Amino acid sequence: MTQQTHGHRTWFFPDGDLPAAGDVDPKGHESLVILNPGNTDANLTFTIYFENQEPKIIDAGVVGAQRVRCYRMNEPFGDYQIPLGQYALKVQASEPVIGQIGRMDVQQPNLAYYTVMGMGF
Repeated sequence: MTQQTHGHRTWFFPDGDLPAAGDVDPKGHESLVILNPGNTDANLTFTIYFENQEPKIIDAGVVGAQRVRCYRMNEPFGDYQIPLGQYALKVQASEPVIGQIGRMDVQQPNLAYYTVMGMGF
């Protein structure tokens, strides 16, 4: 029997736009969710791209085998905080994973939450 592989090792999310937290609950944020359906832990690296500055490369830790991990993009990665506003994200994984990003935008009275699958390679 052949082993079936799900996911990709590289994912792109070109429409990052970290919203302000706002004064209401739930707070504005973006969340990146990574699913590792495989049998081996996946080490992740994020490259964050900006319009007017050099990319930032971050060691994003591990997503365990057959586990899911949520990364809150509005919270610091070690000593680095993604600034509010537009960015793009590349996720590189040592094992095939599946990635999805969601945004809670509270900048207007009608709250908006939506999720988008990345493009995997």
